[in-house]
Amino acid sequence: MKVLILGGYGTFGGRLAQLLADEPSATLIIAGRSYEKAAVFCAHLRTSNATPASFDRNGAIEAQLAELAPDLIVDASGPFQLYDDPYRLVRVALTHRIDYLDLADSTGFVKGIAQFDSDANARGVFLLSGASSFPVLTAAVTRRLASDLTSVEAVAGGIAPSPYAGVGLNVIRAIASYAGKPITSMADGKPHYALAETRRYVIAPPGRLPLDQVHFSLVDVPDLEVLPALWPGLKDVWMGAGPVPESLHRALNLLARAVRVGLIPSLAPLASFMHRTTNLLRWGEHRGGMFVLVKGIDLLGQQTERSWHMIAEGDDGPFIPSMAAEVIIRNCLAGRRPAAGARPATNDVELSDYEALFARRHIYTGTRARLPASVPLYRRLLGDAFESMLAPWRAMHEVKGELMAEGVAKVDRGTGLLARLIANLFGLPNAGDQIPVNVTFTARNGIETWQRQFADRSFVTTQQEGRGRCERLLCERVGPFQFGLALVLDNRRMRLIVRRWSCLGAVLPRSWAPIGTAYEFVEDGRFNFHVEIGHPLTGLIVRYQGWLVPRP
Repeated sequence: MKVLILGGYGTFGGRLAQLLADEPSATLIIAGRSYEKAAVFCAHLRTSNATPASFDRNGAIEAQLAELAPDLIVDASGPFQLYDDPYRLVRVALTHRIDYLDLADSTGFVKGIAQFDSDANARGVFLLSGASSFPVLTAAVTRRLASDLTSVEAVAGGIAPSPYAGVGLNVIRAIASYAGKPITSMADGKPHYALAETRRYVIAPPGRLPLDQVHFSLVDVPDLEVLPALWPGLKDVWMGAGPVPESLHRALNLLARAVRVGLIPSLAPLASFMHRTTNLLRWGEHRGGMFVLVKGIDLLGQQTERSWHMIAEGDDGPFIPSMAAEVIIRNCLAGRRPAAGARPATNDVELSDYEALFARRHIYTGTRARLPASVPLYRRLLGDAFESMLAPWRAMHEVKGELMAEGVAKVDRGTGLLARLIANLFGLPNAGDQIPVNVTFTARNGIETWQRQFADRSFVTTQQEGRGRCERLLCERVGPFQFGLALVLDNRRMRLIVRRWSCLGAVLPRSWAPIGTAYEFVEDGRFNFHVEIGHPLTGLIVRYQGWLVPRP
């Protein structure tokens, strides 16, 4: 099968080509205005099934298609919001019975593809639009989350790209074209303005290291109209983007609000400057993510809220927008063509298709449900991942009322003067082997108090579910300090990783936080712990490790 990828050396088209480079039964035609750029890209692709080509969508399309003779056209160029004759390429593909697929993010363009449905059915070809994260992945996730709901009332979602993902100029042009402009397709019928409305959310697959709380801004994407068509009665749809650094994002918010009130007619003239700035000024973790939240009515007639979380590490995240197209193309090659017709691609890819592709990369997903405070703290924070741990570990964190445990520990203490002062100030245990340990866990109103007794030394901390910027974290309070800890399950260990910390409510830089490893695991059928606390200024303060069993 010959697949013509327009914008084939660009951001999304290039990654689609990389995803398909190992497919021997597909010939990839990498096309764009510059034959030289296409040739360089093919050389770096290191596959024998890719050939470069020059293609000008504003030129003689029919002659160019006749020369290349593709079986499928993938339009990954854009910006679709700014095409003079939006469906010119679609009409030519239809006339010549060539299947068509695009990665459009324009609400009007994706919805408007349906006007060709009867002609596409008559000619036996498929014309699929919007085959990208918005709206295909969001629709697939919503189907999964709403599978046993009697109705869906609200859907919200957001994409938080890594600052190092690399944003294409056409993406920035699309954003600049609608920033600050009214979005008329919102399901609730109220006035909304792109990039002028914001929300905050924490993306945290259960048992994985979460992203820091992300600042999202409303974007004009096809989901706003496509999802209500799939779920009648859906009256609240909100989709956002959360690029970082947040300081640049907030500057974009200010510019969008200036457009909204008429101080600036449009951000379109600033698109090139915005593109250079976005790709030059970038810092933070090389991780990205996405969330989808669904509210609806369950089978018992109760309102419920569920969320899906996804985190992509390193360079794997930027491939996700091209994965829907990859699924469709691989299905075609396997003899599973989409049904003929013209439509948004929202029903042509399932979440299971994505999950098969995620499994090949460092992409992790999970779901969460809102749980009452009566549910044990660690079960609330870890959700379904709680059950993946061994029974002795679960028993130690299934605290309802009061739980007492006893065991033995080995303790090492730092030898520096400052380390000894800090350890004594907080009542940390003295050094020794085979020290008897007793711990009393008390749960009240969603808060757990841990009273630890190491021989004749005792210290107390409280733990609770984080709120605000500590959402999805375990917040442990020690004297005037509070630590926001991520609960990360790794090879049947639970690691506790400091993500935020504060003193008397004042947030402190993460780089100043105490260092050391802390984890829990099961060995010899018993709950085991390893806690190490230190600081660059003090070296080791204390390290204690040992085991506990519940006391009858």
